[in-house]
Amino acid sequence: MNQEKIGNFIRKLRKEKDLTQEQLAEKLGVTDKSVSRWENGKTMPDYGILKELCDTLGITINELVTGERIAENKYQKVAEENLIELRKQIDKKRKVFVKIEIICGIIVIAMFIGNMVLNYIYGDNWDREQYSNIALTFVIITNISWFVSEIFNFSKGGAK
Repeated sequence: MNQEKIGNFIRKLRKEKDLTQEQLAEKLGVTDKSVSRWENGKTMPDYGILKELCDTLGITINELVTGERIAENKYQKVAEENLIELRKQIDKKRKVFVKIEIICGIIVIAMFIGNMVLNYIYGDNWDREQYSNIALTFVIITNISWFVSEIFNFSKGGAK
């Protein structure tokens, strides 16, 4: 998806409907700054308002995602291309999340091994405050890893 092209398309359609950014924002229940960011290609509209945005602008979601009007005879082909492009983007995000999970896992394992080594070296002289700091860090890293995996599951559209 080309966000700039989509943004220009939204701007063009909004102006064709004689709407200001503020008026479009009010109809959709968002801020005029959100509309501005869409039109500048900085962000995309939230999925929860895509249908309402398209209805307001008089287009289909496929046309919005494509950033242009689609002729009826090309609609099926363009829809399939859009699905393939969206799948590629999901796969790219999934790879990033998997890398983050692996890094968090490595950090947790390294902390566990480090804790064991420090306990072996210092034995009874091990400072309880240092131990609690390591334990707290362990809990934080574990929670970050869980959070990342939940985001990953959400992006796949469901639970494990």
